[in-house]
Parts: sequence; structure tokens; C-alpha cells
Amino acid sequence: MIHDIPKPCISPEFTIDDIHKIREWNYERLKDATPEERRADTERRADEGRCAIAELRRVKLAAP
Repeated sequence: MIHDIPKPCISPEFTIDDIHKIREWNYERLKDATPEERRADTERRADEGRCAIAELRRVKLAAP
């Protein structure tokens, strides 16, 4: 089971404390998840990242 926990607030400077917050958030979200749920969550988030990168590339290529 993947828990619905709000994402942590990240500072504009992105410090080591922010990394700790992200890791703790990810642990709490996935601590009761099965391996299949973890894999599916990772794949879904990777797909979201790939789409975001592809969109940025399209915007960059379309810019004059």
C-alpha cells in the first residue's frame, strides 16, 4: 500500500536537509508497499520525468 503523504517543502537553496526530507517522505510513502507496488510507482514517476524532459526539449527546439 502506497500512503498518500503530502510532499515536503523544499527550500530554494536545496540543502542537505531537503534531501533528508525527500528521503524520509519517500520512505514513509513506500514503507508498506509490496515490491510490485514499488516497481509500478517507480515506473510511473520515471514516465512522468521522461515526459517532462521531452516537453522541455520540444520547447527548446521550438525557441528561435
